[in-house]
Amino acid sequence: MQTSTSSCSSSSTPQAPWLRTATRVDAHQHGLKDSEFEAITSALNRSINMVELGICSALFSEHCSYKSTKVYLRGLPTKGPRVLVGPGENACVVDIGDNEAVVFKVESHNHPSFIEPFQGAATGVGGILRDVFTMGARPVALLNSLRFGDPKLPKSRYLLRRAVNGIGFYGNCMGIPTVGGELSFHQSFNGNCLVNAFALGLVNHDEVFLGTAAGVGNIVLYVGSKTGRDGIHGASMSSESFGDDSEAKRPTVQVGDPFQEKLLLEACLEAFKSGYVVGVQDMGAAGLTSSSFEMADRGNNGIRLHLDRVPQRETGMNPYEIMLSESQERMLFIVKAGHEDKLISIFKRWELDAVAIGEVIAGGDVELLWHNEIVSRIPAKLLTSAVPEYTWPTTPPSDTSLNAPINLETIQQPKDLSATWLTLLGSPNNCSRHAVYNQYDSTVRGDTTIHPGGDAGVVRIKSARGTEKGIAISLDCNSRYCAIDAHQGTALSLAEACRNIAATGATPIGISDCLNMPSPENPETMWQIAHSIKGLGEAARAFDIPVVSGNVSLYNQTHGHGIQPTPLLALVGLIDDVTRALPSHFQNDGDAIFLLGETNPEELGGSAYVAEIHGIEKGALPAIRYELEKRSCDCVRSLASKRLLRSCHDLSQGGLGIALAECCFNDYTAPRGATLTLKKKSARADGLLFSESGARFLLSCAPESVATVRAEIEAAGLSISAEGTVGGTEIAVAGVASIQSTAAFESWFKGLDAIFRE
Repeated sequence: MQTSTSSCSSSSTPQAPWLRTATRVDAHQHGLKDSEFEAITSALNRSINMVELGICSALFSEHCSYKSTKVYLRGLPTKGPRVLVGPGENACVVDIGDNEAVVFKVESHNHPSFIEPFQGAATGVGGILRDVFTMGARPVALLNSLRFGDPKLPKSRYLLRRAVNGIGFYGNCMGIPTVGGELSFHQSFNGNCLVNAFALGLVNHDEVFLGTAAGVGNIVLYVGSKTGRDGIHGASMSSESFGDDSEAKRPTVQVGDPFQEKLLLEACLEAFKSGYVVGVQDMGAAGLTSSSFEMADRGNNGIRLHLDRVPQRETGMNPYEIMLSESQERMLFIVKAGHEDKLISIFKRWELDAVAIGEVIAGGDVELLWHNEIVSRIPAKLLTSAVPEYTWPTTPPSDTSLNAPINLETIQQPKDLSATWLTLLGSPNNCSRHAVYNQYDSTVRGDTTIHPGGDAGVVRIKSARGTEKGIAISLDCNSRYCAIDAHQGTALSLAEACRNIAATGATPIGISDCLNMPSPENPETMWQIAHSIKGLGEAARAFDIPVVSGNVSLYNQTHGHGIQPTPLLALVGLIDDVTRALPSHFQNDGDAIFLLGETNPEELGGSAYVAEIHGIEKGALPAIRYELEKRSCDCVRSLASKRLLRSCHDLSQGGLGIALAECCFNDYTAPRGATLTLKKKSARADGLLFSESGARFLLSCAPESVATVRAEIEAAGLSISAEGTVGGTEIAVAGVASIQSTAAFESWFKGLDAIFRE
C-alpha cells in the first residue's frame, strides 16, 4: 500500500488546534481503539493531526466500515441474472426488463432518531432518497420500518409521534409516495428506537451512475446546500452505545430541508443528461470525508480538495468541521475537465451552490488543502477497503430454554377464546397502522396501486413497451423470533417477506437488508449477529433471491441493555402486469374463501399469542419448509396471473385469527363478516386460531372460480385446510371462536389512537 510521509502543516496557522498532533487520548475520545490508532500511524509512518484523526475515526466507525460484520456478510449470495449493480455502491440496480431497472436500498437512522426523532427520521428519508437518485434514478416509492419501546411509556409515545411526523414531512414535501412499512413495540427498544428508511427509484440501464473518481484531471464539483456544523461526528455517534449523555449528543443530529432536496433531485437528473458527469456520491454519513475517500478508492485514483472553497453557511469553520459535517442535501460530482462551468450553470439555475473544489489526481491519496497549504494526505484505501476486520468471540445464548419446545400443558387455554381474539386484534402490535400511514401521502404521482395496509405496497411502472409493470415492496422482520433463535428467526422473516410479495402476485427479484443489532463486543450478541446473517444467507439461497444492498447498525443499546436483534429485510418483487396485483382484503360478499396450507396447532413458540396473552417470549419457532414455501408462493402467483383470485393475504404474526380479521377490514369501507370451517379440529383451539405455522395464505375467489382454484391447488400438490364464505356480521372459525365484525373492527382500527391523540 502506498503511504505518505510528507508533513501536513500550515505555515499560515501553525497554532490552529485542528492541526495539532493527535494523541492516544484524543483517539480514545474519537472512538478509535489503541490498535487502530497505532495501525494508522504505522501505515503512514508519521503522526497524524486532529483533522486526520477526525477523518480516521469516522471511516473506522462501524457505520462506515462494517468492520465487525464483513467476514460474515461475504457469505451472502449477491449475484443473479437481474443484478446490474450489487453491494458496495450507494444503492443496488436490478433489471426489470425493457432496458429499465429499479434502484433501491434500506438504511438505518436509529441513533439520531432517538436523540432528536423528528430530524433524525426526516434526514433518514432524505439520505436514502439521495442514495437512490445518486445512481441516476428517479425515486418512486418510500417505505419505513419502526421499532419503539413500551407504548405505555411517555418517551416511547413521544418518539413514535415525532419520528412519524418527520418521515411524513420529508417524504410528502419531496412528492414521493410512502407505500408501506411496519411498526412494532417492545420494552427492549425503550432505550434505543429503530428508524429504518427504504427508497426505490427507476432508471434506464444506460443511465446508471456510480460513485467513482475516474479520470485524472477531472474536476471535483461540490453541489447542493452549504456546509454547516450540524451532524459533526454523526457516523461515530451512530457507532456507539448510549449512556447518560445521549441527550448531549443532540448537536450531532443533522437538520434536513426537503424543499432543498427536491431542487437537488431535479438538478441532478438534469445534470446526468449532460454527458459530462463521470461519477457522483451522496454526502451521507461522514459527509465530505466518506464521499471523497470512497470515490477515490473505487476509482483507484486520488482526490485533491481545496477545503476553503467549500460553500459554508457558518463563519469561522475549519477543515475538521468541514470534513466531518453531515449537513444534508449535498453531493460530490466528478465532472469531465473543461465542462464544469456547464454543470455549474445547471445547479445555479436550480438555485443551488455548485463549486469546483478540487480535481482527480494519480496515486491514490486524498489530499486536503486549506488556503493552498496541505493539511492532510492519506491513501484512500487505508481508510476504506483496507480497514481492519474483526472476528469477535461468539458464545451461544446462555439461556438454553429460549428455543426449546414449550410444554403446552403449562399454557392454559383461555376460557373465552373470542375475548382473547379481540384483545389481540386491538393490541399495539397487531392493530391497524392507519394512525401512522395516514400521515404519509401514498397517492402522489398517481402510481400507487396497493396502498399501505396490504401485504406489500405496489407501484405502477409505465413500461416503454406500453404495458404497465408493477413493483411490489415489503419490509419484514420478526424481532421476537430473532431474539429466540437468530438463525431461524431471520430465515422465517424472509419466508414471510416472500409470502407478502407473492400475495400481491409478484415475483421476488432482490433483497436489501438492514441489520439492527446491539454491541458486537458482547459474545452472545455477536453470536446472534453471525447466525442472523447465516440464516439470511441460507434462506436467500433457498428462495434464490440475491442480497443486493444493505446496511448494518450496531451498538443499539443503552446502559448495556440491547435491543432485540432486528435484521430487517426489504424484499422487492416484479409483476409483469400491474392490473393483476391482488389486494389483501375480501372484495365481495358471497366470495369463497380457501385456507391454503396446513396449521400445526402446537407451533406456538415465539407467537404473538403466547407473548402478549401469556407473557412468554420463548419456545421452538415454527418449522421452515423451504420447498413448501416456494410451491405455495408459486401457486398463489399462478392463480393471480390467471385472474382467478379476488384477494390474497398471508398468515404470519397472530396466525389465522389476525389474518382472517384483517381480510374483513378495509380502512375505507364498513367491515365484512366471514365464516371459515376447518377440515381438522384439535384439542388446542387456541393453537388452531393463533399458531404461526408458515406457508399459509387466505385466498378469496368468485363462486364460479371455486372448482378451478381448487383444482389448481391440488395440481400443485398443496392442501386446502379450511373453506368458507365472505359475508354476514360475524368473523368466525366454526367450532373454534367468533367475534362481531363491527366490534372487532372498532378494536383493531382504534388501537393506536390514544398514542397519537395526546
